[in-house]
Amino acid sequence: MLKRHFFKIGLFSVASLLIVQNAIAEDNVTKVEPASIKMPIEAFAIEAAIKSVRLSNNGKSIGYMKATSKRGDYILEVRPTDNMTTEPVTFAADKMELTSFFWLNNKKIMVSFRQNIQDGNENYWVTKRAIVNADGTGKWLVPFAKENFTNYGIISTLIADPEHILLSYDINDDRKTDVIKYNINTGSTRTIYRGNEKVSGGFLTDFDGDVRAGTGYDISASAINLYVRAKGSDEWELIHQNKPENREVFDFLGLSVENPNEIMVSATLDRNTAGIYSYNIETKKFSERLFGLETVDTDGLITSQKLANRGELLGYSYTAKHPTRFFLSSTEAAVKEASLYQAIEDQFTGEFVRLSSRSEDDNAMVIYTESDSNPGTYYLLMNKKDLSLIGDTAPLIDKSKLAKVMYVKYKARDGLVIPAYVTIPQGKGPFPTIVHPHGGPWARDINIFDPWSQMLANNGYLVIQPQFRGSQGFGLELWKAGDGEWGKKMQDDLDDAAMWLVKKGLADEDRLGMFGWSYGGYAAFVASLRKNNIYKCAVAGAGVGDLDRVLSSINNSRYLRVFQAPTVQGIDPIDHVKDVNIPIYIVHGDIDQRVPVKHSRTFVDALKKYTTDFKYTELEGADHFSNTLYYEHKMQFYGELIDWFDNRCFNNSEIAATD
Repeated sequence: MLKRHFFKIGLFSVASLLIVQNAIAEDNVTKVEPASIKMPIEAFAIEAAIKSVRLSNNGKSIGYMKATSKRGDYILEVRPTDNMTTEPVTFAADKMELTSFFWLNNKKIMVSFRQNIQDGNENYWVTKRAIVNADGTGKWLVPFAKENFTNYGIISTLIADPEHILLSYDINDDRKTDVIKYNINTGSTRTIYRGNEKVSGGFLTDFDGDVRAGTGYDISASAINLYVRAKGSDEWELIHQNKPENREVFDFLGLSVENPNEIMVSATLDRNTAGIYSYNIETKKFSERLFGLETVDTDGLITSQKLANRGELLGYSYTAKHPTRFFLSSTEAAVKEASLYQAIEDQFTGEFVRLSSRSEDDNAMVIYTESDSNPGTYYLLMNKKDLSLIGDTAPLIDKSKLAKVMYVKYKARDGLVIPAYVTIPQGKGPFPTIVHPHGGPWARDINIFDPWSQMLANNGYLVIQPQFRGSQGFGLELWKAGDGEWGKKMQDDLDDAAMWLVKKGLADEDRLGMFGWSYGGYAAFVASLRKNNIYKCAVAGAGVGDLDRVLSSINNSRYLRVFQAPTVQGIDPIDHVKDVNIPIYIVHGDIDQRVPVKHSRTFVDALKKYTTDFKYTELEGADHFSNTLYYEHKMQFYGELIDWFDNRCFNNSEIAATD
């Protein structure tokens, strides 16, 4: 039985208290009556108080990123696990933003930083990594320090060789990626595989560090070739060709530790959903499907990370509503792992539980829990029995005021089954409702705790996140059904989600709106100009407003010209601005590198000729993705978003203050 000794690490609680005090002191923070379910926008806008809590391999040290301000400004702190109240070793970088870290061995850590550089009309991110001693002594070692960008990938930390790591890097500058062994103490390098015309990327090594699999681009076929080679052999065997016109799933997952001449793959192999197979390099045959589901793709393998049996297959993972683990029952190690997870999950009923870090002997573990009513909490489990609270990621959020999330399926008008997440606010329906399509569109939502949906629900709005046709993760049929249907059947799926909720009595038919970001912003553009509109208003965030502009960038790649360009066909918002028939709020980051701000600027300039019933905001210094929307951006955007729905869209602001 786990003993719960709940305490907050000293500086965590101080940081959280400081954030709370600052929030209360701000003049612009909304004052909320105790009986109201509504929380201040700031509760959702503040960056995570802590994140990335990780243990050294021996479990003697713990590192975590701690926010020093509302916008994050993270530092890395390292403490001994046997004395969590001791003064930490602290790491930060002058003028750069700490973005992540991980342990290389028990004594050394690799930290990542970034900085946005704006030069005239151009802007770009400078990224760096540094290797530091966990005790804070010595100089920082920056691999390939003269380069402004981190142009190398980490293949393996080589747990059996803690002084080296394997990197993929073009060491001789011939535009072919090599595999090099990098000494984390001296910075010296040794090339162990020279990239060539056949295999020059996507490298996988076995558990001895030998390069056994890789990919190469076949110019003649405009395809990505996947190669393997037998243990001890220099000869590459082509086992699959990802042709862009086929749009199937085939990816390497790792070499088998049980049989060194078997490689595990995720593939469709003439099935709708991706499952797990093994390929025998000697017999040149695939196994029967080892694991797979009919409705969702398999995510990957669960393997042991212990030195004694590293790589041993323990189970498989997939995502329906939440990421799910399926453990094997055929091996002692798998049964033991399943029992460990079950014992921990039993302590957190209703929560999604993840072992985010653990020591080699499992006597130190970091447990992360999350749910629709929990933005995220870290715990430290010592000696398999003493459970201590490290801290909450979002200390200003009142968990009792959060909304419940349902995972549902509905039928589109042509009969296609569409999965969706529905976040239902506290109170009694039917509710004003926001259709919230994801970006991509080749992506999917995984809603454990979704801050945008929860913020909207906390202000009285029901939110549905349809996994519309064109979404990935649910099989080829749903994915390919979106080809060429931008603004057409893909858009119908969104409207059908809203009307399904109306029929269920959850959504108010007279109070429907749409809000999306990236591709979701495109969908909001299209929603604003559809005939017989079901929506009262739309919000387009970082939206694609000009399909020709998107296609021009896709066509720069020979592979993408065949793989993706034919699918990006449909309604082009910029050609139909005159048809906008509902109020629309448009918001875009002014340094967006994925969907340049020109998309929104051009749409707005055209919109001015036909209506004044719109609002346009540019977020200064904001890039495309959520990790570049800082506190000041979110405070501005979230406030304008809720004001738009409350006052301009539905003109019914009292819904946000109901008990």
